[in-house]
Amino acid sequence: MATRTTTTSTGARKSGGASIIGADRSTSNGPGPEIMDADTLIGDSVVNAAAEDLGEIKAIMLDVETGRIAYAVLSFGGFLGMGNKLFAIPWSALTLDAGEKRFILDVEKERLNNAPGFDKDHWPAMADANYARKLHEYYGVRPYWDDDLPRSDPRTSSGSYMREPGSD
Repeated sequence: MATRTTTTSTGARKSGGASIIGADRSTSNGPGPEIMDADTLIGDSVVNAAAEDLGEIKAIMLDVETGRIAYAVLSFGGFLGMGNKLFAIPWSALTLDAGEKRFILDVEKERLNNAPGFDKDHWPAMADANYARKLHEYYGVRPYWDDDLPRSDPRTSSGSYMREPGSD
C-alpha cells in the first residue's frame, strides 16, 4: 500500500490511493471497501463536492510494472452516450463514497470541461512522464510513482516487515 497524504490547509497535496468515506469498515461483509473488484467500480457515478453530476467511471487503468492504479477514465458530457469526452483522472484525486456507491472528484464542472481530455480513439500517452505529471498537477495530487512503498505489510497480524528476496 502506498503512503497516503491528504490535502491540508497549508496546501500539501494528497497522494496514494483514493480516499474512502461513507462506510462502516468494522461491519463490512466481504472484501470492500478497502479492497474491491475493479469491475464493480466501472459505471459508478462521479460527482463533485457540490453533488453535481460529472459522469461515470468507464475504466480503471493499471500501471502494470508497479501494480498500482494509474488513473480512472471518466466519461463526461455528450447526449445518450454520444459525444462523451473522456478524462484520465489520477486515482488519488478521487474519493470513494462507499455509502452512496459513487466517487467524488473535487473539481468544478467548468474546470473539468477545460481539463485535458481525449476521445475513445485517441487515448493519452500516460507512459509519457511529462504528460502524466502535468495531469496530476492539474488535479492537485502528487503522482503515485513519487510515493515510497512501505516495507511492512499492514495486512499481517504483527505488521511484520517483508523480507528482501534472497535474504533467507
